[in-house]
Amino acid sequence: MYISSAFDSGNIEVLRCDSPEQIELNIKKDNESDFFQWFHFKLVTSAQQQHHLLTIKNAGSSAYPKGWENYHAMASYDRDEWFRVPTEFDGQNLVISVTPEQESMYFAYFVPYSWDRHLDLLQWAQQSAWVSQVHLGETIDGREITMLMVGEPAEGKKNIWITARQHPGESMAEWFVEGLLEHLLNEDEPISRELLEKSVFYIVPNMNPDGSVRGHLRTNAAGVNLNREWANPSLEKSPEVFHVLNKMQEVGVDCFLDVHGDEAIPYNFVAGCEGIPSYDERHKNLENAFREAYLRATPEFQVKHGYDLDAPGTANLTVASTAVGERFKCLSFTIEMPFKDNDDLPAPYTGWNDLRSSQFGRDTLRAIHAVIEQL
Repeated sequence: MYISSAFDSGNIEVLRCDSPEQIELNIKKDNESDFFQWFHFKLVTSAQQQHHLLTIKNAGSSAYPKGWENYHAMASYDRDEWFRVPTEFDGQNLVISVTPEQESMYFAYFVPYSWDRHLDLLQWAQQSAWVSQVHLGETIDGREITMLMVGEPAEGKKNIWITARQHPGESMAEWFVEGLLEHLLNEDEPISRELLEKSVFYIVPNMNPDGSVRGHLRTNAAGVNLNREWANPSLEKSPEVFHVLNKMQEVGVDCFLDVHGDEAIPYNFVAGCEGIPSYDERHKNLENAFREAYLRATPEFQVKHGYDLDAPGTANLTVASTAVGERFKCLSFTIEMPFKDNDDLPAPYTGWNDLRSSQFGRDTLRAIHAVIEQL
């Protein structure tokens, strides 16, 4: 047997691999950080059709241990179709149980979104006459920070910003953006045409290229959590936020959606700006209108489960959605999707996955469309 993670977004440490039912592994920490939870590796075995137990020994010490409760790992034979496999958590060990049908298979915390696919997405989008690809700067590892501008800027148009994958292990966020772009760039879709008549979209599909390629859960190459850098980003520690915030300041923001995944909560939900200092009745009504429009747009969204609301004036202004909401006095939400399943609409074979994330991105345009005149 052989286990490898020497590829884009790979992450695993092999402790023992001499018996199919006694494979022992650890997840590696993010560089210069104590965060860890993302895994992605390949198993090669000569014992296909034989039961294998893969035990991740340090799962109980990971960033979000509750994320392993009722969680099932994802697996694939062709790296295209991903499915769930039986997985148990005893408080410390995460045990993946599988009988391989082929000599090799991949495992991951969630469906990976590769750097090559990211580059393909940028070039595909650029083929549209509505899209301009904008280079904002470079990461610490020297990768490009790219924004897609969709639509033609003009006086009176709204500026809608969408960022994804500040936390690189939350790969569902880039699947979300892929689906949203496919719908937005569809010339036969009347909602998309009307949105682009009234607004310009500024979309950053991957806010954390270095962490994505390195196989990190939550941080960039310097071990920095980008979603705690929005009060005072720097070129030295958080160039990704530094460049995006500068561009926001240049063009303005009327709506901001920051797309994430939540390890523990098995629902789709949003977190708003109720705790920012400038929060007022207008902001409250706008948030309520967006939530109601989201509920109408898709049964995948709900408002019963999510994070506790911030008390007035207590919002963390280092977080993207609250920082932007306060600075630009605009509609600003964090969108969260599950790593597990949407318990309102369970799908045991796949759980929440890449396809559902993409569809959720497409449906989000309907919610934006419903409130565009109020922004």
